[in-house]
Amino acid sequence: MPPARRRVAVIGTGAIVTGGHLPALAAHADRVELVAAVDVDRGRLDAFRELAGEQVAGYTSTGAMLDAVRPDLVLVGTPPALHREQTTAALKAGAWVLCEKPLCLSLAEYDDIAAAEQVSGAYASVVFQHRYGSGAVHARELIASGELGAPRVAHCQTTWYRDAAYYAVPWRGRWAGEGGGPTMGHGIHQYDLLLHLLGPWEEVRAMAARLAHDTESEDVSTALVRFRSGALATVVNSVLSPAETSRIRIDCADATVELTHLYGHGNDDWAYIPAPHVNPERAAAWRGPAADVPSSHTAQLGTFLDACDRGVRPPGSGMEARATLEFAAALYKAAFTARPVRAGEIGPGDPYYAALHGDHPDWAPKETA
Repeated sequence: MPPARRRVAVIGTGAIVTGGHLPALAAHADRVELVAAVDVDRGRLDAFRELAGEQVAGYTSTGAMLDAVRPDLVLVGTPPALHREQTTAALKAGAWVLCEKPLCLSLAEYDDIAAAEQVSGAYASVVFQHRYGSGAVHARELIASGELGAPRVAHCQTTWYRDAAYYAVPWRGRWAGEGGGPTMGHGIHQYDLLLHLLGPWEEVRAMAARLAHDTESEDVSTALVRFRSGALATVVNSVLSPAETSRIRIDCADATVELTHLYGHGNDDWAYIPAPHVNPERAAAWRGPAADVPSSHTAQLGTFLDACDRGVRPPGSGMEARATLEFAAALYKAAFTARPVRAGEIGPGDPYYAALHGDHPDWAPKETA
């Protein structure tokens, strides 16, 4: 007998919820039922309820909603500074949580969430939807199996463009509001996928700069990364790039894997280029799966609900989620201290454990291009 539909609440009713989470819930309508929504803006809340259905109860307080509704699952789509508080509150109420990136703004905040998980027995996952498209699943299987040979060199590129109007939103580009610049708010999707494909990293060296925007945090960062496998990678995160693209390239001993897209990918966005010594019949077997599942909130929610059905930790939670946040902290620390940072070195007592800017909230003067 299939499990009963899970009762879902959303916290935040802005564009990411209406454009990402609401269609995902509709696609899984046989497994979930949206019963409540929270937003401090009553007008936005009322507009969301008109879109989602009047059966959705509206609240302006997370605590009041959790007390009254006791949902099975909470989707968090508020500004990043609110994620830790809202996620831990939902966990303490017994709900599983699927939270927009970043899950929180520091490793210290992450460990608060992990502690709330232990007490409640519920789990919190972060939205990294690019992991869940069929093309990414296929690429990870090929790399992990050794079918493409040992990974050697990789490039990870998030070169986007954001103008001054984008940063007029008060929390954007602020350490306390967003946790950082494009390293934390934009490129994190791409390097999360890189980590998912290549596994644990060992060392990061980095630079960051404010070249154009009047922000506290950077508007561009670059990093050199050594993975446990020995592979070396470059990572670029930018909001200064008029020709926007998102790209991952991994050169293995027997093939180059390349993904080029912008905000989401399908099977056709992946390419496999064999090395000259590879038999064509072997290379033909690398083609993507027949079923094309685009990367999306819908794809991730499906795997999340599968974990709920089995009562097991969902993907994108626990140490997987922490590893991506630790990489962001290490990149900032390497950039601001001008020295390499090794995996596992940022812990309690390290200033970069408590905040991604460490003890340098005004880390550099703005430079004018």
